[in-house]
Amino acid sequence: MAAIAIDDTPDGRRVLKLEGRLDATSVRGVWDQAHRAIAEAPTRPVTVDAKGVDYCDGAGVALLVDLIAAERAAPVEIANLAPAFQALVKQFDPKRLSQDLDPEVQRRPAIEELGRATASVWRDIRELVVFVGEVTAALAAAAVRPQTVRWRDVWRVCERVGADALPIVALISFLLGMILAFQSAVPMKRFGAEIFVADLIGLSMLRELGPLMTAILLAGRSGAAFAAEIGTMRVNQEVDAITTMGLDPVRFLVTPRIIAALLMTPLLVLFSNLVGLVGGAITMTSFSIPVVTFMKEVDSAVTMTDFMAGFIKSFVFAILVAGIGCLRGLQTAAGASAVGESATRAVVSGIILLVVVDGIFAVAYYILDI
Repeated sequence: MAAIAIDDTPDGRRVLKLEGRLDATSVRGVWDQAHRAIAEAPTRPVTVDAKGVDYCDGAGVALLVDLIAAERAAPVEIANLAPAFQALVKQFDPKRLSQDLDPEVQRRPAIEELGRATASVWRDIRELVVFVGEVTAALAAAAVRPQTVRWRDVWRVCERVGADALPIVALISFLLGMILAFQSAVPMKRFGAEIFVADLIGLSMLRELGPLMTAILLAGRSGAAFAAEIGTMRVNQEVDAITTMGLDPVRFLVTPRIIAALLMTPLLVLFSNLVGLVGGAITMTSFSIPVVTFMKEVDSAVTMTDFMAGFIKSFVFAILVAGIGCLRGLQTAAGASAVGESATRAVVSGIILLVVVDGIFAVAYYILDI
């Protein structure tokens, strides 16, 4: 245990005698007493006699440094402290501790903040354009020389992107088909037009919702995984090591993931379309529409053009999701939170681009009358 004794010398000096163990459990009892004794004599010099201190850890050092740094007219000095403990105390500068070591960042003018944001956006666009060029060259080289592709990595990523994503794609697509069928069948029942719900579900799932929802799921699942994986390699300087070995990180890391996404995303879209139609068909049975009738109506309403309009999107969405995830991973900075920020940026950027590109497809199909 720690103990403190207060004594006043004839020459007007106040002496604080510390004894025992100054550790995290005992220093609490003498901390307030020591500060109170110093505060009661603001103009008198104070000596902290630590001759009786036989143990001192970080908490004890904090007490001694805090006493030295106290703001008062007369100084506070430490005497008779063991050399080992004195070396610990000397590591700290009381004058520096009296200042704010973490000052609040001064706010910049609004025009400067706007300029910095604009420069950041243009810098990001430039990096995106450069990355698109590098990926295009890498994919072209892979098409010309397939033997240069790391196919073992491609099949491994295919399993993670495709097979492992089947349960969540099935769940979301099934529920989406059920919700669409129920929400549209209730108002259409007033007009006796429940059968046309099959047309609505077939067109919406095959043209829009199937590809888009699958891509959004992949952006939140695989895109973030790509960014986190490559970002961790970036933080651990593994990407720098690959570059030092004379290998291109885009061809070595990005190409297998984009190829895997191109192979798996269309299959996931087909699976999503099928499961969504099954969910709608099951829901319509409660409105006296048999499954066979539902499927016949979908077959008569949906053409090959409608199917291909949505199926073509899956290839573009695959490149967007995998490319943005890899790009954010390669842009990862140093720091403990950098990988998490890269994964977050990959998901946000991926979803925004998916919606924008889907809108471009909608306008193009309208102009082309598809």
